[in-house]
Amino acid sequence: MPEKENEMKILYLINFAGKAGTEKYVKNLIEAYDRKKAECHFAYSIAGPLSEEMLEKNIPSLRLKMRFPLDLIAAKKLADYCRKNQIDVICPQYPRENAIAVLSRFFYKKPKVVFTSHLTISCNFVWRIINRMLTPHDHKVISVCTHGKKLLIGNGVKRNKIEVVLNAIETEGGKGESTIREELKLSDEFIISILARYHYSKGLDFLVKVIGELKRMTDIPFKLLIMGDGEERDNITGLIEKYGLENDILQLGYRIDTDNVLNGTDLYVNSSSSLEALSFAILEALAKGIPAVVTTAGGNTDIVNDETGCGIAVEYGDIKGMASAINKIMSAKELYDKMSANAIKTIKGKFNYNTMLDKTFECYK
Repeated sequence: MPEKENEMKILYLINFAGKAGTEKYVKNLIEAYDRKKAECHFAYSIAGPLSEEMLEKNIPSLRLKMRFPLDLIAAKKLADYCRKNQIDVICPQYPRENAIAVLSRFFYKKPKVVFTSHLTISCNFVWRIINRMLTPHDHKVISVCTHGKKLLIGNGVKRNKIEVVLNAIETEGGKGESTIREELKLSDEFIISILARYHYSKGLDFLVKVIGELKRMTDIPFKLLIMGDGEERDNITGLIEKYGLENDILQLGYRIDTDNVLNGTDLYVNSSSSLEALSFAILEALAKGIPAVVTTAGGNTDIVNDETGCGIAVEYGDIKGMASAINKIMSAKELYDKMSANAIKTIKGKFNYNTMLDKTFECYK
């Protein structure tokens, strides 16, 4: 429990307590604030790795069935929990959760709602109306990337409610030891990695075509390692076989040792077509001094741009352009070393973890 009785009580609200970037965001904040700056609580609808971890860490948790955005039953149960535990701030992570959090204040008015938006999509007409009705009741709306702020305004959220607080990670910087080359029996191949769910928005079909193009334009031996799982895996496997890239693209599945794989990686790629906010995986790679080639989707250009100089951003769908960008970095040691140094500098400066924590807590206050 917090050292002082008057310390803030924060409840993090998420529908699916899975294992993606948003869940990592929630986990990081709870670990940073709980028993230090606040007393943290956790509420979720669908159980998963995050809810299990919260229980293991003895974070007070509520299982709350959230059937749809305007679920008054869920809102009433949330209000009852907040009243019982004297919650000061509710932090919903997606629009459904935000709607329920705002509605809960009709039953118990004390908590402020600070909505964190991780989505970079344009809403339909119905959601724009819902946003215009409900988000004025949010204390703040945090966007984790600048592109997200523009979309929020277009989606009906008032500009003066929005605060951009870029995602960040805690890191010492630089690479550690890795066993991935030994595991995969690789020698001097240039290793390219991506951590992504097999979902249409991650653009893995596009990336397979990029690798086919890269193979045609370079004699440098390389391997692409894909870490992740998802519903599109069979389709991607079929595409790899269709282009004869079975020896060039290795599908590692879901890995718990992503740090180990990144420590053995030379270049990180992000091939997303949409739904990308600000990728923790890109930040984790940069923190190890790994340059990145990314698409311009979502918040990717907050990270990789001319100012940061830590990689190259390419329009999604430009197969030759992305292959050329990878080849350019792979072929020029001086350029690679410069981007590697800039990668660590970017994380320590623009994506400083303590700065992110302080800015987020200010929004709660």
